[in-house]
Amino acid sequence: MARNRKYRSAAIRFGPALKAFLLCLLIGGAGVGYVWQKEQINRLGRQIKQRELRLEELVELNEKQRRQLATLRSPQVLELRIRELKLDLAPPSPLQVWRLPEPPAEWPVARQGEELAATSSGRRTAP
Repeated sequence: MARNRKYRSAAIRFGPALKAFLLCLLIGGAGVGYVWQKEQINRLGRQIKQRELRLEELVELNEKQRRQLATLRSPQVLELRIRELKLDLAPPSPLQVWRLPEPPAEWPVARQGEELAATSSGRRTAP
């Protein structure tokens, strides 16, 4: 004998409603996640654009300052400043210039087994 619907268990009566609620929650959550992700992408795109513009400004400022430095280092500007400040500076005579020899391209390498040793006076000697 079949039982009436009245005697069905609560799980059987609320099962389809629970499934529908979970499905709606899943679809709604996916939609909210999609919108959030798109907003994050847009915000990051704006940040990238701002930083690219700032980089361009800094590159232009750097180039401007590089040109200004080159101008200030030029001999004509330096001579003009010397005259303005009345420093009475002149180029050195050839006797005042010391020429130093250029160091070797490669320093000598100690051969294997040989080491530089310190003497008792603290000076180093080469082999």
